[in-house]
Amino acid sequence: MLASACVGILEANAQEHSTAPVEVAEPADYRMNDYRAPVPKSLKGARVVDTEAAAALREKEGAIFIDVYPQAPKPAGLPANAIWRTPKHTSIEGAVWLPNVGYGTLAAAPEAYFKSNLERLTGGDTAKTVIFFCLRDCWMSWNAAKRAMSWGYTSVVWFPDGTDGWQELGMTVADAKPEPGF
Repeated sequence: MLASACVGILEANAQEHSTAPVEVAEPADYRMNDYRAPVPKSLKGARVVDTEAAAALREKEGAIFIDVYPQAPKPAGLPANAIWRTPKHTSIEGAVWLPNVGYGTLAAAPEAYFKSNLERLTGGDTAKTVIFFCLRDCWMSWNAAKRAMSWGYTSVVWFPDGTDGWQELGMTVADAKPEPGF
C-alpha cells in the first residue's frame, strides 16, 4: 500500500515537472504582457513555419525577415555622466531589426516606425512575403505578424522558433542594428 502511494506521488510530481510542450490557445486579440511565455501553434490568417520552411521561403520567394526582438531601454535614474551601451543583439543574417514593434499596444511613434518600415521594405506591395520572428516562446513576433495583417498585408509568415531555431540548425546569424528611425 505504501509502495503504491509513493508511486502515485512520483507520477504526479513527474507530470507537474514535465518538459512536454504547453498547449496555448490562440487569443482573439494581442498579447499584452508576459511576452516571453509559451506561444500558440497558430496565428489565424498567417502561415506558421519551422526553420527549414523559413529558409526555403527566403531562397524561393525572397521573403523579408523582420526581427522584432525588443531593445533594452536606458535604465531610469542613471547619472547624467553614465555611459549607456545598448546590449548586443544577434539576429538572422540579412534580417531587418525593428525593435519594440511587437508589444500588444503601440504608441504613435513605434506604430509609425513599424508601418513606414514595412511599406519601405515591401515597396508598398502588401502581398510581398514577410516573415516575423523573435526568439522561441516570444509573443512579440506573434503580435507583430497579427498587426501587419490588420494593415492589409496578405503574405504574412510567423516563424515562432526564430533566432533560436535558426542557430540550432547551424544557420548564419550576425550582429544586428535597429533600422534607423527607432
